[in-house]
Amino acid sequence: MKFSEQWVREWVNPAVSTEQLCEQITMLGLEVDGVESVAGTFNGVVVGEVVECAQHPDADKLRVTKVNVGGDRLLDIVCGAPNCRQGLKVACATEGAVLPGDFKIKKTKLRGQPSEGMLCSFSELGIDVEADGIIELPLDAPIGTDLREYLALDDNAIEISLTPNRADCLSIAGIAREIGVVNKQLVNQPHFESVPATISDKVQIDLQAPEACPRYLLRVIKNVNVKAPSPMWMQEKLRRCGIRSIDPIVDITNYILLELGQPMHAFDAAKVTQPVQVRFAKEGEELVLLDGSTAKLQSNTLLIADQNGPLAMAGIFGGAESGVNSETKDVILESAFFAPLAIAGRARQYGLHTDASHRFERGVDFELARKAMERATALLLEICGGEVGEICEASSETHLPKVNTVQLRRSKLDALLGHHIETGSVTEIFHRLGFDVTYANDIWTVTSASWRFDIEIEEDLIEEVARIYGYNSIPNNAPLAHLRMREHKESDLDLARIKTALVDADYQEAITYSFVDPKIQSLLHPHQEALVLPNPISVEMSAMRVSLMSGLLGAVLYNQNRQQSRVRLFETGLRFVPDANAEFGVRQEFVLSAVITGTAKSEHWAGKAESVDFFDLKGDLESILSLTEGGNRVRFVAKQFDALHPGQSAAIELDGQEIGFIGAIHPSISQKLGLNGKTFVFEILWNAIAARNVVQAKEISKFPANRRDLALVVADSVPAGELIAACKQAGGEKLVQVNLFDVYQGVGVAEGYKSLAISLIVQDNEKTLEDEEINAVISAVLAEVKQRFNAELRD
Repeated sequence: MKFSEQWVREWVNPAVSTEQLCEQITMLGLEVDGVESVAGTFNGVVVGEVVECAQHPDADKLRVTKVNVGGDRLLDIVCGAPNCRQGLKVACATEGAVLPGDFKIKKTKLRGQPSEGMLCSFSELGIDVEADGIIELPLDAPIGTDLREYLALDDNAIEISLTPNRADCLSIAGIAREIGVVNKQLVNQPHFESVPATISDKVQIDLQAPEACPRYLLRVIKNVNVKAPSPMWMQEKLRRCGIRSIDPIVDITNYILLELGQPMHAFDAAKVTQPVQVRFAKEGEELVLLDGSTAKLQSNTLLIADQNGPLAMAGIFGGAESGVNSETKDVILESAFFAPLAIAGRARQYGLHTDASHRFERGVDFELARKAMERATALLLEICGGEVGEICEASSETHLPKVNTVQLRRSKLDALLGHHIETGSVTEIFHRLGFDVTYANDIWTVTSASWRFDIEIEEDLIEEVARIYGYNSIPNNAPLAHLRMREHKESDLDLARIKTALVDADYQEAITYSFVDPKIQSLLHPHQEALVLPNPISVEMSAMRVSLMSGLLGAVLYNQNRQQSRVRLFETGLRFVPDANAEFGVRQEFVLSAVITGTAKSEHWAGKAESVDFFDLKGDLESILSLTEGGNRVRFVAKQFDALHPGQSAAIELDGQEIGFIGAIHPSISQKLGLNGKTFVFEILWNAIAARNVVQAKEISKFPANRRDLALVVADSVPAGELIAACKQAGGEKLVQVNLFDVYQGVGVAEGYKSLAISLIVQDNEKTLEDEEINAVISAVLAEVKQRFNAELRD
């Protein structure tokens, strides 16, 4: 929220600088995001009156004027603004004035006519107002007065960020209340008198949804002049809070929104048929909004309607059909309390976000509606005139919120803050906050104010005491505790080590949302049920991920769409798998996932660019697994997965248990997602590989190693990994290494078969092996692969 410092100081004016005030606001929990001046730096600009205005003799678009600035004589000034006219009060920069950008005003001649100053526009003074031509000041503006003083431009616009629980500070009144509390000053709240009815007109209200709208007020004001200009002081206050002046009716409702925090709306009385209904939308109803768009209403949307149909989205947006325009004569003012749960999320359903919905979904003071109605009525009569009817109210006491009463124990306060605050000081803080409080038996019983929805539990009261007492006033004492050294097992594998290994392999870490597009997820995992969010950020983020693959593939597509063809990403995080037997019905599994696409290596003059394949990703995964305790027991077993290519996919197994998958994205899915080229992915359970391989030093054998190469012919379907595992098992301790160094298919090898060339390293730590011992190892290996795979030595 953005607000004017001067406006707040009209309510409460502590003797602190702007910088100190901002620091106070931040320490109160209302973080200040920025401070900016409401106007540029200038001087020498005064209020003037155009006494004469004539056409320039030599220029069609220029006018020659005589301007009274309160001096001994009238100033001759040439002006090109189309709205320059006789009798206009203007902002006149006199000779010697300095405007923003160090622009100095001097006497000069324009097309042969003398000009002794300049009639200024808002933009020329560094004032952010959308207006054509020069500034038009009120007719009662005193001639000769310094413009900075007249418009009170020595002001700052302060922008703050509020947490959702502090909707009470979305107004000048709320911010002033907080500043008054911390500075121990009373708030000089403007006196709002009730406006008596001068006509008997009433509005009938049919409150059909009291649970969603426990309080609804309407008031008729007839014979208003909607063409009357909004006063300059109101326009300036709105501008400094980031709201553009539109017309007096809208300006007044916006002013009440900013001043008191109560959203209001105005209907054209001629376009409303009584009774006014407060109800939920019916299927098939539509509403043309004030911005011209048409909303197809959903049944959970609260409406203001009449017998002819919807008039407005309650607490969100007005309808164009019943809106006030330049022809309006009679208006109906609306002031209401809408339950936060009835408004929350409804605006987002229609792609809307308004100042009204922002406040109502967080909570508005349920005692504020009548006060706001009286204040708006008084302003409307002052600016537009008119005749006032009675305030008509429909309410349901049963459904109105109740202020919370919470108890705070002295022992709990001291324990949580680690500091003792005097009982009288704590009680005084609650009183200053507007709470009702009693103290007995070391317990405060506190009843919160109607504007504080967030006071619900004991800790909320402790937070109030701490922030008003001052966090800086609480000493920073280290807690006294007996600390135990945490056990650190040497076998624990640090996740950071795995991440470093992946980064070293040219991967980049990605962090994607846990919320994913259900359409994409069902495409990748058609048989896996997912958790669906009841109130998602958007439809594309409405399901909890059952795999990190959805987010990573989205990141690949994002990069490819930005001409990044070589992508190597990894991510660690939770996947959420529905499981009736798990706590809360969901199994949360921490996994490691990676994806690659494009070329295997970056472009380089010394090598040919080759696309990545299954074995590139498998090799990277095996490098990671080599750091783990069970890496040498991991097997890749051919298996089909819905999202993966049936001929290039495998389950990752550890000791016979499936712990992940690896493979190429199925071509049809890749096409549907819009991916370019082949994409490969793996995902593995972290807990299954989280133990590291503890290094055990041993002496290098002093005795020679013996190598034997074998070319074994096996069927195409035999995995090389299983063959190697069988060799290691059969060779025993003397077989220290087995490597696959060639695969051959062609002349000399029957169709449907392949030749796997493997090297066997045989060695003993105690002696030099004899040929008979070496041959015994080789024979055992050959016998094992013959039995298991029907392997034959290649001729």
